[in-house]
Amino acid sequence: MAPKYKLTYFPVKALGEPIRFLLSYGNMEFEDDRFEREKWPSIKPSMPFGQVPVLEFDGKKTHQSIAICRYLGKQLKLAGDNDWEALQIDMAADCLTDLRMKLGSFFYESDEAVKEKKKEPIIKEFLPFFLPRLDNLVKENGGYLANGKLSWADFYFAGILDYVNHMAGFDITKDYANLAALKNKVLELPAIKEWIAKRPVSEV
Repeated sequence: MAPKYKLTYFPVKALGEPIRFLLSYGNMEFEDDRFEREKWPSIKPSMPFGQVPVLEFDGKKTHQSIAICRYLGKQLKLAGDNDWEALQIDMAADCLTDLRMKLGSFFYESDEAVKEKKKEPIIKEFLPFFLPRLDNLVKENGGYLANGKLSWADFYFAGILDYVNHMAGFDITKDYANLAALKNKVLELPAIKEWIAKRPVSEV
């Protein structure tokens, strides 16, 4: 019998890994469909809005990584017990998206001179402002990003961290004990350890 879920994405971690983490944590069998980049032009037209990751189930294609993570979080009871808790989780996840987008704004710049010009204020101004606040958020929430308990936002954080670190050029958790502890807490979950042990070697 075919797996209920099929995740289609590039052969990288990036935005696909949080989804893989959540599927693994929920013991949801899934097909990890990784396609080589040269095949993307032929695959793109069949993807909603021409983007991946795409998660297929029940004969439907779903897209937008945050929306998929939130959906899986609800399925796994990791999305808060009420609207207020759900808001706290969404805020934390959106902060992580802000972080990713800021780093991506220079990382994907092809002009090296422009890239360095964009990079400096982000590394020297944005991160020193942002990371202590993110670290303190985890501290205030007893070691998690929201509500003092494990949520899908924690999986999203741990899942995109290699990608974020790659764009930043260093481990953003190195000077922030609460962020580092949260990363380790997620990576040490038995289901996540099992996934990491068997997942294909890939780019970040």
